[in-house]
Amino acid sequence: MRHAALCLVLTALPAFAEADGEGTLNPEELSLNRALTDAMEGETSMTTCASGYLMTKSGQHEKARRLFEACVADGYTGAMTWMSYLEDNGFGAPENPDAAADYDRMAAEAGDPVGMFNYGLDQMRGRGTRQDETAGRALVDRAADMGLSVAQRLRAADYDLDEVTPDADNWKYAPMF
Repeated sequence: MRHAALCLVLTALPAFAEADGEGTLNPEELSLNRALTDAMEGETSMTTCASGYLMTKSGQHEKARRLFEACVADGYTGAMTWMSYLEDNGFGAPENPDAAADYDRMAAEAGDPVGMFNYGLDQMRGRGTRQDETAGRALVDRAADMGLSVAQRLRAADYDLDEVTPDADNWKYAPMF
């Protein structure tokens, strides 16, 4: 009899746990959807923002954009460089080199060595921004001085862009006129 009463009480507990105002019984955790939900609710963190990488690598570019945009608004420079990647390659929206360069510039101005390197490349190529090889090299040098190995490699190659860009991409970075 005692076991039967205990079973009745235990089977009624889930109904009480899901009652209005009591919260969600089993909230989604550790998922890409949860990370996006958190970001949309203004709860960004380094790990939440990093989940955008997994989103875009799995082809969920629109979700990644939404998450990265929230993270950019909160100042995460890694999200700025990923937004640049999405814009530059047309993932989740039409290709937009101007927006890509703007995200690289924001990351560079925030002190991010990857942003400095990328914006330096943008300037050297004149992609998405006015071509200024001197300013581009200066940013690459700053990133190299901060220890960014790809920037060090480019500087050691006397700024030969073929050192860091596959020749298969030359069409993309060719002058527009």
